[in-house]
Amino acid sequence: MQMTIQEAIKARHSVRAYKEQPLTEDVVKALEEKIAELNREGDLHIQLILNEPKAFQGTLAKYGKFRGVNNYIVVAGKKAEDLDERVGYYGEHLVLFAQTLGLNTCWVGLSYSKVPGTYILEDGEKIACYIAIGYGETQGVGHKIKTVEQVSNASDTTPSWFKKGVEAAMLAPTAVNQQKFSFEYVGMKDGHQQVRAKKGFSMIGYTKIDLGIAKYHFEVGAGKEIFEWV
Repeated sequence: MQMTIQEAIKARHSVRAYKEQPLTEDVVKALEEKIAELNREGDLHIQLILNEPKAFQGTLAKYGKFRGVNNYIVVAGKKAEDLDERVGYYGEHLVLFAQTLGLNTCWVGLSYSKVPGTYILEDGEKIACYIAIGYGETQGVGHKIKTVEQVSNASDTTPSWFKKGVEAAMLAPTAVNQQKFSFEYVGMKDGHQQVRAKKGFSMIGYTKIDLGIAKYHFEVGAGKEIFEWV
């Protein structure tokens, strides 16, 4: 039975070493359909690149300990103030969906080479990052995470769904596991429970992508219909 997105959040860890096992036709079709849907929803230009080993054979990829990456996702979109956050939010939809299909993934900010002719960029578009995808040699390992109190104002007086959202966000992948985000339960306004999400400062960067990823995790954990973002 296919795992749920909630189960995928708990099961998924970053994987950098992959088996020489091609993606099946069914899996490719499911990924392509999901990508088309996310491109429409997120106004992005996500592209699945298959059987192409060169992007992860350079010095940076070796430094990043990548091995056997023959399939990857190019995450691109029109340059905009909110592009990186959308990249994280919709890219993580795809990452967790891939996990439910029995695949493994890894968000990649720097350790890849752009191989000419493998992707298409329209006018005004740029590549935000790559995502390695395939059948991992292992399922990866979990990392130390911050406490709920360190990244939110969850307390005995905030609703239980808010804490569940924060707990799901804590399992979100972030650049070098930095977890530079925070969630604040704002309260009730005009009949809606409100939550504010903020990115923190980081010398490493990628905090906007990280925030988008964490916000999607929060929605899955809390229930998207229960609240609205401020």
